[in-house]
Amino acid sequence: MPPIDTALIVLAGIALFAAFVNGALGYGFSSLTVPVALVFYANRVLNPALVLIEVFVNVYVLFINRAGVPAVWKRVFPILIGMLPGIAVGAYALSLVQPVWIKLATYSLILPLILLQAAGWRRPIQLRWLVGLPFGATLGILYSLTTISGPPLAMLFNNQGLVKDEFRAGLALVRVTESCLTALAYYYLGLFIAESTAILPVLAVCATVGIPLGAFFIHRMDPETFRRICMSFDAWVVGFGLSRVLIELNLAASPWAYSVMAGTILIDVYLLYVFFSSPKAASRGSRIPAGLAARSSSALRH
Repeated sequence: MPPIDTALIVLAGIALFAAFVNGALGYGFSSLTVPVALVFYANRVLNPALVLIEVFVNVYVLFINRAGVPAVWKRVFPILIGMLPGIAVGAYALSLVQPVWIKLATYSLILPLILLQAAGWRRPIQLRWLVGLPFGATLGILYSLTTISGPPLAMLFNNQGLVKDEFRAGLALVRVTESCLTALAYYYLGLFIAESTAILPVLAVCATVGIPLGAFFIHRMDPETFRRICMSFDAWVVGFGLSRVLIELNLAASPWAYSVMAGTILIDVYLLYVFFSSPKAASRGSRIPAGLAARSSSALRH
């Protein structure tokens, strides 16, 4: 493990960026923070601190989008019920399974979801009990193991035909429930340890600063373009993390393990080309300030 100062600096930087994205899109704090932070911290250290922060973040997001709750709460109720056993199973598994295998599961699960989102995958899904219960159970296991639920939730809600306010309210309602229940499960299992408490203030400051900035900034650019750039960053980081875990578990040798990262980048670059070369992207691009476009391009190169 690198010196703690280095780990905290990296954690603060990625958490601030993730909070900014969360403020703009309504999700993304964990799905952006976790892939990078797992290079320095085990899930057992990282998860409890993130969950506590997300309780407050999600309550705030739900409050500012409360107008859309009446239109969506019946749709998401099956998911909320399904999450109850899922969170219990996932939290218990976190206390037993070796951290490196949880890292492998985390990266392996979220990478295809990110790439499917980046490809603009759309398929109408009726959110009924037959879909909501198993989806909620799976989501509960995923979140309590990794604190990540944004990619599958966004994919499901993007196929519901929800308007912007309903989309954000539905996301927030599910995420408030999952974060509160997971925090309770962690407390019951004694997972709030000293190492988690040590990084909690860093995450809290980043969330406090980044979320309002993201909410303010998103009104000045196209949300879909911003979301797509964030997904590219996420995909590249997850590809790197998965390559590192394969080496750590001796499942692949270096440098061949990095072919996973290289393949992820190639796929995402192609998807970026498709996205920005489409007529809709051209009309979106005309509304993006030149300075922001330049910074986004620079971010993708690094």
